[in-house]
Amino acid sequence: MSAALMLGLTIAGCASTGSAPTTAAQRVDQAVAQVTDALVSQTQSLSGMLDTGRRGVVLDPMIDANSGQQTVSTQLLQGRVSDRIRSKHASLELLPFQRANLDKATYLLTGTLTRQRQVGKSRGALQINLALTDLRKGMVVAQSSAVLRDDELDNTPLAFEQDSPVLPKDQLIEGYARTTVTPAGQPADAYYMQRLPVAPIVSEAGTAYNAGRYEDALNQYNLANATPAGEQLRVLSGIYLASVKLDRAAEADKAFGNIVAFGIANKQLGVKFLFNPGTTVFWSDPKVSGSYGLWLARIAQVSTQANVCMDIVGHTSRTGAESLNDALSLQRAGYIRQRLTGVSGVLGDRTRAAGMGFRENLIGSGTDNAVDALDRRVEFKIVGCDRAG
Repeated sequence: MSAALMLGLTIAGCASTGSAPTTAAQRVDQAVAQVTDALVSQTQSLSGMLDTGRRGVVLDPMIDANSGQQTVSTQLLQGRVSDRIRSKHASLELLPFQRANLDKATYLLTGTLTRQRQVGKSRGALQINLALTDLRKGMVVAQSSAVLRDDELDNTPLAFEQDSPVLPKDQLIEGYARTTVTPAGQPADAYYMQRLPVAPIVSEAGTAYNAGRYEDALNQYNLANATPAGEQLRVLSGIYLASVKLDRAAEADKAFGNIVAFGIANKQLGVKFLFNPGTTVFWSDPKVSGSYGLWLARIAQVSTQANVCMDIVGHTSRTGAESLNDALSLQRAGYIRQRLTGVSGVLGDRTRAAGMGFRENLIGSGTDNAVDALDRRVEFKIVGCDRAG
């Protein structure tokens, strides 16, 4: 068990994505070359023999498919894939990921990293998946995969992901991941494609936040939120985070309430809590845990108003004895339940606690740091009210 353990609250689970690997794990450069060349080779049959024009490609930032996060590794992957396309494949032209270029480009490039589960091992290989989607037809025209070794990668989440109070995986992230493993000739995920027009704004906002330009980030997140496709978890989280960084307490409070309401409505919400090691006491540093009381109050308020019933399921990282992790995950789920019922007594009859230990890890690295923080969570799963309590 780690020195800094985290709980997340998640309403409902998300479908898993990814396809079975077909090759042995390779070094990063080898895997990138294989997966990129295989992808581009599939596009050559799509153009006529006399077609010598370059086709524009926009790249929606790549993600970790298990967690939905952008990490140092996913940034490395998209950089290496981009370099390979520029240096080896003149038939494609990478364009900046901007709204105007969605109308100019022929293809959308998406990519994911997916951790492979290996029994008895905390670290395993990672699978790269890439897909090219025809932006006019909404059809995947090329898809490729390769397996790379994990020992060369830094899977630390980027600043936005580390600071976010919520787990990022929602229907939009699931749609992105599904598109990336969709076989050529099949349609891309409709939910994801319908919301693609706002993605460049969200990407620009995330870049600004990670660079410490919080005013710019807030402006971009608010701009995205004002669009029909802008009501999404990453946007609402960005408004909250940027408001906190800018010391705008009222805006941050409202934004967090919107996060909870969005999660309840979509039956998938994750809110992260850090604990002191081996205890059910929130992390001692008020810079980390100072907002937890407000978060709990908002969660209790919105879930009470929504009249929902929930299973509260605790999780831990893959460190320490299984029996100890089972007990700790249950204790922390019970503590969160106690805090919520202290705010709203009716939740006592609408909730029950359970512990899963490390059997349902999202990351599974066992590193007990920012990399596998999402493994140390508590899920809130909506259930029928005849099952809760």
